[in-house]
Amino acid sequence: MTYFIDNIDIAVIGAGHSGVEAALAAARLGCKTTLFTISNDAVANMPCNPSIGGTGKGQLVYEIDALGGEMGRAADKVTLQDRMLNSSKGPAVRSKRVQADRRLYQSIMKKTIEHTDNLTLVQAEIVDIKVDESGDVPRVCSVVTALGGVYNAKAVVVCTGTYLDSRIIIGEFTKPSGPDGMHPAVALTKSLQKLGVEIMRFKTGTPPRIDERSVDLSVLERQDGEPVTPYSADTDVKALDARPKLPCYIVYTNEETHRIIRENISRSPLYSGEIHGVGPRYCPSIEDKVVRFPDKTRHQLFLEPTGEGSGELYLQGFSSSMPADVQLQMLHSLRGFEHAVAMRHAYAIEYDCADPTQLNATLEFKAISGLFGAGQFNGTSGYEEAAAQGLIAGINAARYVKGLDGITLTRNSSYIGTLIDDLVTKGTNEPYRMMTSRSEFRLLLRQDNADARLTEIGRNVGLITDERYARFKEKQARIAEEKERISTVVVPPSAALNDILASVGEPPATTGIRLEELIRRPSLTYEMLAPVDPQRQPLPPDVIFTVQTDIKYEGYIKKQLLDAKRFEKLENRKLPDDIDYTAIRGLSTESAQKLTKFRPASIGAASRISGVSPADITVLLIYLDARTPKREENDDEE
Repeated sequence: MTYFIDNIDIAVIGAGHSGVEAALAAARLGCKTTLFTISNDAVANMPCNPSIGGTGKGQLVYEIDALGGEMGRAADKVTLQDRMLNSSKGPAVRSKRVQADRRLYQSIMKKTIEHTDNLTLVQAEIVDIKVDESGDVPRVCSVVTALGGVYNAKAVVVCTGTYLDSRIIIGEFTKPSGPDGMHPAVALTKSLQKLGVEIMRFKTGTPPRIDERSVDLSVLERQDGEPVTPYSADTDVKALDARPKLPCYIVYTNEETHRIIRENISRSPLYSGEIHGVGPRYCPSIEDKVVRFPDKTRHQLFLEPTGEGSGELYLQGFSSSMPADVQLQMLHSLRGFEHAVAMRHAYAIEYDCADPTQLNATLEFKAISGLFGAGQFNGTSGYEEAAAQGLIAGINAARYVKGLDGITLTRNSSYIGTLIDDLVTKGTNEPYRMMTSRSEFRLLLRQDNADARLTEIGRNVGLITDERYARFKEKQARIAEEKERISTVVVPPSAALNDILASVGEPPATTGIRLEELIRRPSLTYEMLAPVDPQRQPLPPDVIFTVQTDIKYEGYIKKQLLDAKRFEKLENRKLPDDIDYTAIRGLSTESAQKLTKFRPASIGAASRISGVSPADITVLLIYLDARTPKREENDDEE
């Protein structure tokens, strides 16, 4: 029996990292939004690991913040340890990662939701999405809860994470379940399939959680954090400095660990055939690592805190679906873990998700008006990938409700644009993970300039406050002013300059040298040159880093900017929705089929579809030129 409850603008299904960002964005843009979750106690849960950021993922968090999202602000409030990954490499691949207090993160996010206007959090399982089929394209009109409650909605954002018809697997034991023992969402898959949504089956896994008292930490390699830097431009650095700092520890598997795995591999659901879902290539289970890399005698693991005052430690890199008894043998083979107690066993989880090629770059389904998808529902892995998609889906759902065009981010503007473009044009046959190597414009898409790239977009959308925008403009002005000053300063030869040069193995200066030329040298830094640059004014570290990076890599940046302009030219050649690709002479059969299925919005998007060759792109360009009427010669005359 169904009963009507409310008329709302937007229904967000799932309150994980994508759902939280989608709901907050939609509500902050003035839409009456309801966020549905199977459990109010699982809002913004971190079941897979207690960290935010990482290689390629840190860039996503900075971009989320620059657009006006919430993840960076919350992460700063719960940081237990801060590290910059790839700090010895170039700035294009440096990525921030923090250890987070996972329960505090949940608490902060839940409180933020509860105190956001236009937003209501409701504990309810959504079992059906209804559509109005009276128009040319089906349009969502309501969602139905397991208890029969009906919410009329103008837009729906599906953010089901790993809950959709999910089951956990530990050896021979299986059970319908969501992460951390939560209830699965068992009915929504059938509703989506009834709407024509193509469903895939993926899997992921989690490591065991260990009782800190049962581990001999004294024999492990201690890893402390680095000086903390904020994700969010709204964070008070002093408050960040005041956060407690907790260490991580490093331990390694050994030959005994590998022997136990090999002798019990037949009991692994991965190899017995019990697991049918496709797992993430870049985050394999420990048994998969041992099988795939038989020559490696050890694998590095990280023992990480899950929260201040918590005795539960997370063993990163020890993901497994082995039976519980085998897991304990594996665990006790590690140095310092001879008496370790598993507070939670590792498990694999299988779940349903949607083929993301069914979506537009706005994350709206092509065939169902007003239905959006985000996060692991779109075939990705990771909190950061989920939050990034949730933010874009929430923004575009709000714009849809208001009758505005959706926003799309391009590959040359952001990692978020790269992530979404990869999903909707290429699809994925495994849980997709963002990495710096996925971007051909990564020198342009650095962490330090995320605000310069995206704050204007966040401002235009309506998620950046006047105060935040004023601080952004001030920072950009300081960067520009310092770069201009540096370009005019000539440092004369002196004992002080030659001492600096000698300290890094550079020959002494005999004539004046421009300051920007000195900074451009790989062995010198902006800070090192302070003694010979008396006119410089104190600047914040983030301003200094961007100034130095822009100067040092100016030549490479200019080259990538030219590549980006060529990319934009192809992106700006739009492909009309009504093209009959099968009727275009010269297109290969495969290309016509792929283009008909994916309906790319531009020549650029078409060029990134597997099976569409450069020759096919040339045919499309000729077709567009012939289709577009040429202007008369006197059209430009007044």
